[in-house]
Amino acid sequence: MPTLADSHVHLDDARFDPDRAATLERAHGAGLELLVVPGTTAASWPRIHALCKPGSGLLPGYGLHPMFMHEHRDEHLHTLAHWLKTQRPVAVGEIGLDFHQRGQDEQRQRHYFTQQLRLAGEHDLPVIVHARAAMDEVTATLRRTGGLRGVVHSFSGSEQQAEQLWKIGFHIGIGGPITYDRAQRLRRIVTGMPIQYLLLESDAPDQPGAAHRGERNEPSYLTDVLACVAALRNEDPAQVAAATTANVRRLFGL
Repeated sequence: MPTLADSHVHLDDARFDPDRAATLERAHGAGLELLVVPGTTAASWPRIHALCKPGSGLLPGYGLHPMFMHEHRDEHLHTLAHWLKTQRPVAVGEIGLDFHQRGQDEQRQRHYFTQQLRLAGEHDLPVIVHARAAMDEVTATLRRTGGLRGVVHSFSGSEQQAEQLWKIGFHIGIGGPITYDRAQRLRRIVTGMPIQYLLLESDAPDQPGAAHRGERNEPSYLTDVLACVAALRNEDPAQVAAATTANVRRLFGL
């Protein structure tokens, strides 16, 4: 069984409270040895810190997610700077922009995004980026800021937008959506993209693949994503697993 890395999984989510240990056991049984657990709010960071014990294979990220603006306070940026300095996570994230719905306080989102990019640069950490209905602005902001590395997770943009990201050295995170037949644009991107910029992710408990439609997602289902990606690229699943795991290790400095 190939070794796999889940580059984005919210294991601290309350939906895992009833069976988190069993979920992790299933993940390890499926070959997952590395799981990156990004934060979304300041309140989530202590939970993630407690979960990601040394030697567990669980790797913390701390950030302020654009979909939780109602929970964020300016002082949380100062707290984040302290956490990055003292706890040394593997990434700043999950951060970004989400303009999917009107009235999302876009200017405030931009403020938190740029400030967290600044902190990532100061602490030499990669970023885990959420971009929904804002891909061009996210890419322009990353390019303008400069000197950054990271991943745009759950990528859903165009082929041209994908190319713009890996041209500035950013990775693309691919999960359950790739397993749906209707995801033709995403499948074209994954088929032809340079594999050195590809990361696999579950985004559990959200975004289950086609085989688990309507269920709570979990990291062990990443094997379905691997199988789909390998088939699309006409490559050995073990080789895709090895390459994407190496990408996770390189990006997150493991």
